Amino acid sequence: MGGAPGVTSARYAGPECDATANNAKLLRELEGVRDDKRTARFVCVIALAAPGRETRLFRGEASGRITRELRGRAGFGYDPLFLSDDLGKTFAEVPPGEKNRVSHRGRALAAFREALDSEEATTDEH
Repeated sequence: MGGAPGVTSARYAGPECDATANNAKLLRELEGVRDDKRTARFVCVIALAAPGRETRLFRGEASGRITRELRGRAGFGYDPLFLSDDLGKTFAEVPPGEKNRVSHRGRALAAFREALDSEEATTDEH
């Protein structure tokens, strides 16, 4: 799909559309596509910027595949279609804590938190 829906994923089916319409469009776009070609990933980047300091970026990624039907009731957005490689279930089929442990946002936030903790430890030593 050439990177689609990409950064415009919230408006994939149009500016006034919701997650239901976005999911329906994604399923239509992937009709007839083999399972091994339905790969997907979520990416999140957190930037830490402060005056006089180097800007730092923290990236998290979750890899998976797009299912052929909605699965699960939890989560939001594309969660019912995103079959996580780590979980073997869609993000909508697992509790939020389990999803957050392996999600793109959870991983980016964990890297961010680790850097802050490391910086605090260094600051405390001086």
